[in-house]
Amino acid sequence: MQTPTRLSGDLDLAAPSRPMTDWDPGLYMRFEDERMLAARDLLARVPISAPSIVYDLGCGPGNSAELLSRRFPDAEITGLDTSDAMLAHARTRVPLARFIKQDIAEWAPPDEPHLIFANAALQFLPSHHTLFPRLAGMLARGGAFAAQMPMTARESSHALMRMVAAEGPWSSRLVPIAKTQPLIASFEDYYEWLRPVASRIDIWMTTYVHAFDGAEGISDWFAGSALQPFLERLSDDERCEFLARYRDGLRTAYPAQLDGRVLLTYPRLFIVASRA
Repeated sequence: MQTPTRLSGDLDLAAPSRPMTDWDPGLYMRFEDERMLAARDLLARVPISAPSIVYDLGCGPGNSAELLSRRFPDAEITGLDTSDAMLAHARTRVPLARFIKQDIAEWAPPDEPHLIFANAALQFLPSHHTLFPRLAGMLARGGAFAAQMPMTARESSHALMRMVAAEGPWSSRLVPIAKTQPLIASFEDYYEWLRPVASRIDIWMTTYVHAFDGAEGISDWFAGSALQPFLERLSDDERCEFLARYRDGLRTAYPAQLDGRVLLTYPRLFIVASRA
């Protein structure tokens, strides 16, 4: 997964209280079925039948690369990520693909890709007004750039993250993190940014509804993704306290259904830009 990057013009992040931790492939893939829904929906709209060169940006533990290899068995697939743990898992999961440690913000392919696929990765990077047209502009003629990003900044789940970060004894360390989480722009913005380099742009939004076994399920879902920038700056005891406060808030924000499960709404933005 791509390491979160601060937005230009924001304050520098507070120094972490302990060494930065790596992503946990096991925790991330605990909810593989739910996480893969959007990847499958994005891939289904890619308008290419047989790309030769495919890049999977923010490839994580190889789940999206596996989808790509099944759809395009003859393609040369390369996955990029900054997490050593995720890359090790991906290499085992998709042995025929190539995986390299690389920051997307600094990446430039040695060849012209036919497909650049970014499933739930680009939301961690700033400056989308330059990033998106730069990536789409790298494509070979007839190629496609496909990206999907969660649009969760205004969801109760994420508002609670920011509230717990601000109200606990860790606020001096975590409030700067909360303030520097990149926001997803409007679909009109992405259309305008991509229009000069794309011959066709498909944009759509989908809100998924995931059922979890109580507030603990929602907390575990985000512990493998959006909560990590907060949790990795806490001691073990602080992390337990943070999660306890977060779960208490979730129980109020997401009341249990008659069967005891809770429903999490999860909106996502999809973009597929093609080059003539």
